[in-house]
Amino acid sequence: MNSTRSERYLAIYAGVLTVVFAGTVLSGFSGKSSTVRFEELNVQRLNLVEPDGTLRMVISDKARFPGAIIRGKEYAHARPDAGLLFFNDEGTENGGLIFSGHRDAAGRVVDSGGSLTFDQYEQDQLVQLIGEHDSDGHTAGLIVGDRPDRPIQEDLAELPKLAAMPAAARAALMQRRRRDNYYGATRIEVIRGTDGVAALSLRDAKGRARIVMGVTADGAASLKFLDADGRVISEVAPTGR
Repeated sequence: MNSTRSERYLAIYAGVLTVVFAGTVLSGFSGKSSTVRFEELNVQRLNLVEPDGTLRMVISDKARFPGAIIRGKEYAHARPDAGLLFFNDEGTENGGLIFSGHRDAAGRVVDSGGSLTFDQYEQDQLVQLIGEHDSDGHTAGLIVGDRPDRPIQEDLAELPKLAAMPAAARAALMQRRRRDNYYGATRIEVIRGTDGVAALSLRDAKGRARIVMGVTADGAASLKFLDADGRVISEVAPTGR
């Protein structure tokens, strides 16, 4: 066998081995039971998806954190945080865990803490567990709310229009909407506020506090009943010796 023919056979043999090896590797990755193990993995974002591609969870840093995703469509929604987002069977966000924290140029703590939320179907959060620390102090607690039946897509689609409004007109509109509970209302708050008071507030469907139970930092306790205008109509306080 001359050298030219030998070289040709070797090239063909090497090519066959390459194809077989590549096929073996690819079949391993495409198999249903394939498992890849890493001791350590550095990424900016991870997307958990169903076999059909439906998004179910995102773990992301601040730089690649997504906007609001509804039925697989992403809407611009700035959230300068890192965290984890949950998505329902239809690829719509329905809760998440976000966290952040930093100091400003003066060395003050600014917006440090985290929030765990669970959302109404195609709406904003119904339940929020929150802990915050900033230059004013810290707040921690549980918030339960009502949300409108309106799909949140309508609110997201309206954002560019609101941004284009004159500042005064936009502020007036937002004030009316808050008064009318356009975006929903808080029904229950269990909060330790920046004033050091631990309080439980039960509210009506319009978000008005009707029963407030509280304990101050020095131990003074009270139970107040309020009318629709926020006036105390009855109060129970412990009688000291």
